[in-house]
Amino acid sequence: MGQVEVTINGRGYQISCDDGEEEHLLQLSEYVNRKVEELVSTVGQVGDARLLVMTCLLIADELADTYAALEDAEAERGEPDAVRQRSGATEERAAAAIEALANRIEGIAARLETP
Repeated sequence: MGQVEVTINGRGYQISCDDGEEEHLLQLSEYVNRKVEELVSTVGQVGDARLLVMTCLLIADELADTYAALEDAEAERGEPDAVRQRSGATEERAAAAIEALANRIEGIAARLETP
């Protein structure tokens, strides 16, 4: 099991991941950190937990927009059922990944809120 230290909003977090997933996790954390920085520049430092929740919602909104664009593109091309089924499986995996990420963030936020 791999371990990666990621930095979000200036704070370091040790995150476990599968072996070989370290680089991918670092890339994801950099993306999340950029979103947090964008929010901080807009709303200021409103607390780590609130910033993480707001960031999750922004990323989920981006994902929803991407799914909608993908569905529109597939509809325009008249994609066959097999492709739509694979797309549905991909959406389910993405939803599960988002849920797992949200649970991790909630855990981090809870630890940050406890003195």
